[in-house]
Amino acid sequence: MIEKELLWKFGQKLKQLRADRNMSQIELAEKINMEKSNLSRLESGRNNPKLMTLVKLAKALDISFNELLELE
Repeated sequence: MIEKELLWKFGQKLKQLRADRNMSQIELAEKINMEKSNLSRLESGRNNPKLMTLVKLAKALDISFNELLELE
């Protein structure tokens, strides 16, 4: 899987997980201490998240780190 496709798939999954929890981008961004614009870039596949961002996202979404990264 090429990098752009992987980032896009991750972003789509992140967006769906957030929506499943009825969270806005602002709410999730605040939970992980991130600017909403940066979260938006993650969801659109334009940014490559850092490891600690992934850890914070999993915790904020109440899922395991592995579940967050499971893309297929």
